[in-house]
Amino acid sequence: MWLAVLIDAPIDGMFEKTRGIVLHTLRYGDDSMIVDVLTETRGTMAFLVRIPKSRKSAVKIPLLRPLNIVHLDMDVRQNRALQRIRDVHVMEPYESIPYEPMKEMVALFLGEVLYYALKNEDRNERLFQFLLYSLHWFDAASTDYVNFHLTLLIKLTRYLGFWPNCEGRGQQQFFDLIEAEFTPYRPLHGQCLSAEESEWVPRFLRMNYASMRRFKMSRQQRNYALDVICNYYRLHIPEFPAVKSLDVLKEVVG
Repeated sequence: MWLAVLIDAPIDGMFEKTRGIVLHTLRYGDDSMIVDVLTETRGTMAFLVRIPKSRKSAVKIPLLRPLNIVHLDMDVRQNRALQRIRDVHVMEPYESIPYEPMKEMVALFLGEVLYYALKNEDRNERLFQFLLYSLHWFDAASTDYVNFHLTLLIKLTRYLGFWPNCEGRGQQQFFDLIEAEFTPYRPLHGQCLSAEESEWVPRFLRMNYASMRRFKMSRQQRNYALDVICNYYRLHIPEFPAVKSLDVLKEVVG
């Protein structure tokens, strides 16, 4: 079922319809917000959304919750930085993510990471389908999802272009975080994993949503792995900042 929540005033221009995943919202003035959405047809787009005073509470439901999957009816103009939304519906409302504190915290964290990681993402149908599948899996899961955020972020690197390279590893002991590959010596820049930590890289790359429950980790190990992954993202994505929700996530999920 779709839940209609906002209809902008009629505007001139070419109208398009697409599915999207909400990444971020920012209040803009008294009656507007900027909404960043990963769309299926055009990649990441920023929209200026007017909030009629009589419908403020309704707007919050589909647009402010991280990672909501929506259907957009939009007006797109090439010379406009902020596009316009004519109509937006929630597609297949989540059954568990908004109502389970741990899942909601994971969604908040992933929404923040994806907002920074996908800011300049062009149309990428495989990436969109991967995230769509991942979110549906997470919402449906009732147990064994404590490693979900780690698995998603590792798998996402394949679509973003910095999937760790384990080919020809041989006796090379250290994983170079900048070059995304193994090396026989510690790199001078210092951004590498120790020999012991590097042993985990091939194991993590084998994780998927079905098998991740078999990767037993303590809270300390899981939180350290999360720190390493976030650092890895910062090294490969320009202007990727410290993730504000990271510390809270480690307290809730770690």
